[in-house]
Amino acid sequence: MELKRVVVTGLGALSPLGNSAEETWKNMLSGVSGAGPITHFDASMFKTQFACEVKNFNVTDFIDRKEARKMDLYTQYAIASAQMAVTDSGLDLEKVNKNRIGVIYGVGIGGIHTFEEEAGYYAVTGKEMGPKYNPFFIPKMIADIAAGHISIQYGFRGPNYCTTSACASSSNAIADAFNLIRLGKADMILSGGAEAAIWPAGVGGFNAMKALSTRNDDPTRASRPFSASRDGFIMGEGAACLILEELEHAKARGAKIYAEMVGAGMSADAYHITASHPEGLGAMLVMQNALEDAHMQPEDIDYINVHGTSTPVGDISEAKAIKALFKEHAYKLNISSTKSMTGHLLGAAGALEAMVSVLSVQNDIVPPTINHEEEDRDPEIDYDLNFTFNKAQKRTVRAALSNTFGFGGHNACVIFKKYAE
Repeated sequence: MELKRVVVTGLGALSPLGNSAEETWKNMLSGVSGAGPITHFDASMFKTQFACEVKNFNVTDFIDRKEARKMDLYTQYAIASAQMAVTDSGLDLEKVNKNRIGVIYGVGIGGIHTFEEEAGYYAVTGKEMGPKYNPFFIPKMIADIAAGHISIQYGFRGPNYCTTSACASSSNAIADAFNLIRLGKADMILSGGAEAAIWPAGVGGFNAMKALSTRNDDPTRASRPFSASRDGFIMGEGAACLILEELEHAKARGAKIYAEMVGAGMSADAYHITASHPEGLGAMLVMQNALEDAHMQPEDIDYINVHGTSTPVGDISEAKAIKALFKEHAYKLNISSTKSMTGHLLGAAGALEAMVSVLSVQNDIVPPTINHEEEDRDPEIDYDLNFTFNKAQKRTVRAALSNTFGFGGHNACVIFKKYAE
């Protein structure tokens, strides 16, 4: 069976760096940090009091206020990103077969705010008043509901579901969409991810694990991947959507093409519930699997958007994996962690970073890894690798690879290259 070619024809994003893909990309190239004091709740009693929040989000720009009250914030973010991507794609909804358009969205946690609110209300009032829950509690909370809402809004009746693999969730969504389209199961799929977990349970839970940075006196410089003084990740939130489309379908409707998706890989560390393998074996395997799927050699990749969360163990193991797989070519690559600016969007990270990879391919520029100081060097990291520290770098980007790794040892990798006939 001859596999169909898959291209990216629409982008949408809502991130700590901007309320569109364009604004996010512009600020990323400028090295802007999205970090600041938490405003979603009073975090003064928490070890970590800052995060990378979405700013100035007006839900009524995308959703009727009455309908929005029936949705958790992560679903609102997802819908906003999908609407922007559909608009960007130039899709004429009257001229497409909606039976062959799907929605696959990843989320790591889902409606944690809704769950926390409802469970907290019952804890306070339950004994006196008996159980009294909002009838929208369950449909607001469940992880798959964002994909459901998007399909309902547009009448898309193709494959529709949620992927959940912690921080690899939306990369898995994109990989699934890619595979379904190239197998001929759909013409187009809105694939992406959303997350809105900057609430007491989210921050408190990660604090208890000692996973978050506690650099409260300097939030904008707290996320510092591959630097010796890194002390954990910053929580981020938001959503991103990539419209993947079968090439001939895209050409027939005259769609603009950002890039071609050519490969996806998956693997497991099979090592620890939260820590990556210290030698990066799972990370190396997932990149190798993606390259094999794309029928590409390591030398074909020019840019790697790394998982790079700014944790003590994770950054070292990913750098080791890149060196082990790419060998001498590792020193000719550009590597960057855009989490240094956006924070870690958890289940939405893969979608946002896939979007960044697509735009790097399209524009021949690599966004930076910010917050690195020359004297702040970790002896376990090879600084002959080009981590694109502090300033974006122009270069030809023939192909870009994006890594995401999740708690549980879930690894996913996607590859995009320049589109050519």
